[in-house]
Parts: sequence; structure tokens; C-alpha cells
Amino acid sequence: MPALLERVRALLFDPERAARLPRKLLRPARFGFVLLRDLADGQLSMRAMSLVYTTLLSLVPMLALGFSVLKALGVHNSLEPVLLEALAPLGPRAQEITDNVIGFVENIQVGVLGSLGVALLFYAALSMIQKVEASFNFIWRIEQPRAISQRIGEYLAVLTVGPVLVFSALGVTASLLSSDIVGRVAEIQPFGFVLYGVTRLLPFALIIGAFTFAYSYMPNTRVRLVPALIGGLSAGLLWQFASLAFAQFVAGASNYNAIYSGFAIFLFLLIWLYVGWLILLTGCQLAFYVQNPAHLVPARVPPTLASRAAEYLGLAIMTLVTRAFMHGERPPTLDDLSQMLDAQPEHVQRMVRVLHHHQLLAFTGDRGNQLLPGIDPASLSLPRLWRLIRAGTETLSHRHDPVSDTVLKLLDEVEAPMESRHGGMTLRDFVAAHDSRPPAG
Repeated sequence: MPALLERVRALLFDPERAARLPRKLLRPARFGFVLLRDLADGQLSMRAMSLVYTTLLSLVPMLALGFSVLKALGVHNSLEPVLLEALAPLGPRAQEITDNVIGFVENIQVGVLGSLGVALLFYAALSMIQKVEASFNFIWRIEQPRAISQRIGEYLAVLTVGPVLVFSALGVTASLLSSDIVGRVAEIQPFGFVLYGVTRLLPFALIIGAFTFAYSYMPNTRVRLVPALIGGLSAGLLWQFASLAFAQFVAGASNYNAIYSGFAIFLFLLIWLYVGWLILLTGCQLAFYVQNPAHLVPARVPPTLASRAAEYLGLAIMTLVTRAFMHGERPPTLDDLSQMLDAQPEHVQRMVRVLHHHQLLAFTGDRGNQLLPGIDPASLSLPRLWRLIRAGTETLSHRHDPVSDTVLKLLDEVEAPMESRHGGMTLRDFVAAHDSRPPAG
């Protein structure tokens, strides 16, 4: 597999070879390559397996929270058909698993659990969504997660409001389809054929809608609707094909039933959960590449920046953030900085981490991904800013010996001209001197 990927990489990304391919085929082929490359890398597979484990622990608590809200609204009976549809590829045993899960959910007695038990119930349910967010943030190259307070509020909204909206839509659709007027219209062709198609496509549309919502809402960054929709549509199609293929596999896997007996259905459940999570993560990966086509490159991890490039990036980030602050503009996000500087998000995140470590930048905004100066720009001299960027996040202890002292003296001599020429200039002075717009206020 690695050798094949190397040959395909050379064909798609070598300028001379890529020029021979039709342009209409080159871009889709690159999308396919980077997705296969990321799957072969193993990170998506490992995270999918982690989510399978989390699902086993969190499924019943998560359904219990949603079930309690649905029961209060009188639509809790709609939970079983939705769960049965999700487990349909398991074949006839899907009904048995659905009945067991629904039984566990209905038998949960909050009064018996106590405060600690209820807290653990919430934690188990919230941990599921937190794992999904962490996986999506990894795909989107985001190292800054949501704030804890923000996570709790938004996760609870997903667990409570989300099921209500889904089942309300199902209820309204079912009521419309069962009404007398719709029944009479269905007797007239081609309206009957159209209604039949709508009822058949409704589960598929709900899956696409759920995937699209997850791709646009879960990552801790702004995801545009079109990339999220493309990822949701692709993952929905893949989900349907995988469902049919897995159903055929389960139907023909009589040998597994003979070997594993009653454990066979549990084994099939684990495999299907893994396939489902892998499809979800693959769709998210596609949405990322659609929104960030600059990442259609041979290697996923960009090379380490040279020292001069890192210094340029740090000074440029502080200049852009300070300029936005001085003009009263919206604080830039990591994505904004990557686009304005035409830099890889990983490089921007690493430098922002250095600047935040030295308290030169502060995070703000609803998602905690917007940046403000962490120090008054009028009190930060350019030489000090330059030295802190060069220092990174780790300090190296130096021994007092002739070699170390000679090297340190050389570095001091290199930094001395910066201090003598720009020691009296602050970051605010630097930004104002190269900005034709007057600052706000």
C-alpha cells in the first residue's frame, strides 16, 4: 500500500506528470488521494476505534437524556424506529439489540441513582460528544478546544434540543403522509410516485442532515455550509452503500454464528459501529479539504519552519492582531491568520502557542478561537517581542564552560543591532507607522 501511494503521489503532484492529466480529473483525484492517504496513516482508524469504545459506555446514558426530553413531549415512542433504522444492517438481530437498549433506557431510575449517579450519567453522555469534537478538531488541525463552560452548555443543547428537532420533523412528516388529503393526492399519478420516493428518501435525507450539522457545528472553528454539505452528502451516500454491503455480510456470515454463538451479534455490532464512525470521520475530512484546498498536498504534516520563517510568522501574527485591535475590528481567528498570511494552519497554531505562552496573545470570542493582544502594544518593544518569539516555549539551561560562553556571546552580538536600532520602538508604534488607516477612537 505505501509503495502504491508513492506512485500515485508522484503522478498527481509532480508538476510534469500532473500537467499531462486533464484538469477536470486532477482535482477529484487529489481529493481521493489525500483521503486514502489519511486513512492509510491510521489516525482516523484509531480515533474511530476510540469512539466505538466510548459509544458502548455512553450510548444508554445519552439516549436516556434524550428519552427524558422526548417523553416529556410525548414523542418518546419515535426513538425505537430511529434506533432500529441505524442498526438495520445487523439483520434480524437488530430488533433484539434495539429492544434491549430501549429497555435499559426505560429502566433507568434517576431517583435511585443519587446525585453522584446522575453526575456520572451526564458525564458519560457528554464524554461522547467531547470525543467527537476532539476527533473533528484533529481533522481540522485545531489545537484549541472549546472552553469548559461553553462545552457543557452546547453539549447539553445537542443532547436535549437535537432529539426534539429530529423527532418533531419525523412526527410532522408522518402526520402529513397519513392525512386524508395526502392519501387522496397519492392516488393520482405521478403524485403517488413522488410521495413514495419522498418516504423512501426521508431516512437518507435525515442522515445527510445529521452529518452536515455535525460537520458545521462540532469543530471549534467556522465551517462554511457548502463544505459541510458536501461532506454530509458524501458520508450519507457512503453510509447507505456500507449499510447494504454490511447487511449482505451479516446475512452470509453463518460461520461466525457457528463459532461465536451468541457473541456473534455483539461482534457484528462492534464492527458496524467502527464502520459508522470511520464514515463520519472520513466525511469530516472531506469537508476540511473542500474548505481548505491548499491542503491538497502530498504530505499531511507540513515541514518544520526555518528559524527566519518562524520569526517572520510570529511578528506578522502580532502585527495583524494588534492592527485589528487598534482599529476596533473583529479579532482574527486562526483560520483568518492562515489565510491572510498564506501559511499552514499547523505553523500558525504553533506560533500562536508560543505567543500565548509568553502572554502576548489572549483568546476570546464565543468559541475561544479569536485573538487579542495579551499585553498593551504600547508597552511591548520590538526587540523584546523578537526575543520572545525566538525563545519558543522551552528554555534551555546553559552550562558555564568556554564553548557555551562563546556561543552565547555570539548570539548576544547578533541580537545587539536589533536592540540598538529599534529599542525605542514599540509594537504599537511599528503598526501605526506602516498603517495608513487611523486607529479607532
